[in-house]
Amino acid sequence: MDLHPRVHQYFRDSGVSLPAVRGAGDEIFGPAGGEAFRQDLPDAEIQLPDSGHFALESHLKSVTGHIRDVLARVLVP
Repeated sequence: MDLHPRVHQYFRDSGVSLPAVRGAGDEIFGPAGGEAFRQDLPDAEIQLPDSGHFALESHLKSVTGHIRDVLARVLVP
């Protein structure tokens, strides 16, 4: 079952905050896929570290920092 249409409809309806990370050199889930989130979520915060497919392994601190920054701004204490 392809859930993509339902997920993207949820994005459009909710306007949820989205921190997305894609390696700039990722040949599987490349930068264009990350930028495509902006079609449904114009305020999506896309990070494209200078890495391949395994961005977490090579850029763990910057990736987790990006996610934490977004969550710190959008989560209500």
